[in-house]
Formats: sequence, structure tokens, C-alpha cells
Amino acid sequence: MTPLALSGSSVDGPLYLDVVDLAHRSPGWLDDTIAVWSAYGLAVFALLMLVGWWRARHEGAGAAMTALAVPVAVVVAFGVNSLVKPLVAEDRPCRRLAFRTLEACPPRGDWAFPSNHTAVACAAAAALFFVSWRLGAVASVCAVAMAASRVWVGVHYPHDVLAGAVLGALVGCLAMIALRRWPATLAGRLAATRLRPLLVSGAP
Repeated sequence: MTPLALSGSSVDGPLYLDVVDLAHRSPGWLDDTIAVWSAYGLAVFALLMLVGWWRARHEGAGAAMTALAVPVAVVVAFGVNSLVKPLVAEDRPCRRLAFRTLEACPPRGDWAFPSNHTAVACAAAAALFFVSWRLGAVASVCAVAMAASRVWVGVHYPHDVLAGAVLGALVGCLAMIALRRWPATLAGRLAATRLRPLLVSGAP
């Protein structure tokens, strides 16, 4: 299939330039903080998933299995997002537009649309709502921050992160709905095996 070769600058290039220009005029400590979050913030979502699983073990094997399905849903969302990228084949804005960015521009062939970071973050947030509304809400705030940071550091157009957010949240929800359809008896059977510590807190 021939890639679309989308020219993202024609969609919202001026808005992208406004954001990157604002980043250059902002205090150095703010830029540094956002750059660190953009690069390493996904680790927070892994921590939230771990917290969700740990708490779910105290609620029973079924809840723990739902929590363990969250990283699976995130991987599925990442896979779908990665399949879309080469079909659209949109160059990074830092390659299309002559503007210095906070983060080094990814190599050619590392397409921009949709944003992987945003898709993963939003998939995690959507999936965590199936485990805990509080964790889902915290993850949602973090996902918005991740999406904004990817534009701030200059590696994505706004529409890249918007598309990544929609795709990630949608796939995350659909994957969780599908994964939760396993028989209720399966959790009980697995809890009676060596996998019990993953599903239930405390001694048998």
C-alpha cells in the first residue's frame, strides 16, 4: 500500500510554530522539566499500572486479572499505532520546518503521525479506568501532559498528539472490553496454581 505522505505543516504548522516559539521564550527550568517528562514520563504510567495491580490483588483474582490486562491493552494500542504510522508517513515537523527544537529531531523514517507516546499514555489512562476511577483520572491528567509535552519539545504537530490520544484511548477501551470477557471461573482456577501470588494477596 502506498503511504499517504501527509504534509503535516499544512494542517497546523502555524500553531506548532507558536508552541515551539513559546518554549524558546520560556524559563530554562520549565523547558528542562517538560523535556524530562516528555522523554521519561511513560514510566509514571507503568507505576500506575503496578499500583492498580497491587491494589486489585486485595479485591480478588478477577480484579487482579483485569489489572493485569491493562499492560496488554497498552501493547495492543502501541501495535495499532505503529501500523498506522507508515501508512500515513508524515515527516516530523522538525524536519519540515526550519526551527530549533528542545529535543533532537528523530531520524528520517521515524514518522510523526500519530504520536506513539500519546497513544501509549492515553491507552493506559483509558484502561486504568477499568481498574480504578482514581487511577484512571490521575493517568488522564498525565496523558494530557504527555501529549502537550511532545509538541512543546518540537517532535510532533498538535494533530499528531490529538490523533494519538483518540487512537490510544479507543484501542485501550476496546482491548479491555475484549480482555474482560474471559470466564469468571478462569480467575479462580489460576488462583489455585502457582500464579496465585499474581492474583490474590495473602496465604491460601
